[in-house]
Amino acid sequence: MKKTILVALIAFGISSNLSAQKKGDVEFGVNIGFNSSSVSDSQYSYDSSTGLNLGGSLDYYFSSDWSLKVKMIYDQKGWDNDVILNLDDGQEYPTDYNLDYLTIPVMANWHFGNKREWYLNFGPYFGFLMSAKDTQFDSDVKKFFNENDFGLAAGIGVKLPISNKLKFFAEIEGQGGFTDINNVPGYPSLTNGRTSLNVGLNFLLK
Repeated sequence: MKKTILVALIAFGISSNLSAQKKGDVEFGVNIGFNSSSVSDSQYSYDSSTGLNLGGSLDYYFSSDWSLKVKMIYDQKGWDNDVILNLDDGQEYPTDYNLDYLTIPVMANWHFGNKREWYLNFGPYFGFLMSAKDTQFDSDVKKFFNENDFGLAAGIGVKLPISNKLKFFAEIEGQGGFTDINNVPGYPSLTNGRTSLNVGLNFLLK
């Protein structure tokens, strides 16, 4: 009986130390996600467009509760049911717009729950336009958009341990742009908005 109690106490002590030793840890993450995005202005509402995102992240822990997370994401954004002007005949045609970005969020990450399995992150993001096309003529319309985007990103997620160094995670993430992405004089300003559902894996590096 005494041996059983001693073994239980030792096991509890080891597990407690392991869960407390978070300062200085570094996690590398990879994810894939489903995007729902659109743009907004003061005059019109636009239909949402769907797409994918692929990302990688580094998460440095300052304590068991807080870390700094930097992500690099290939982000498919855009909107549906707009129009494009054909310069050859002067007519407007219905089209969707597909914008591909490299997005870099830099976020404070708060870990909570009994085992710190939940997390809430928030911070700025920086977006760099890689390509822009319309679906009616499959034409390159990148010159009509600003190449840089800036806004706020936030998300909430949960991590499920697979092993000591590997965790599965699922999260909901949102982005709201502050930058006018429209580069055509005389047209209303446009700001990006995007919501995503992501799944991925975290690997403990240190």
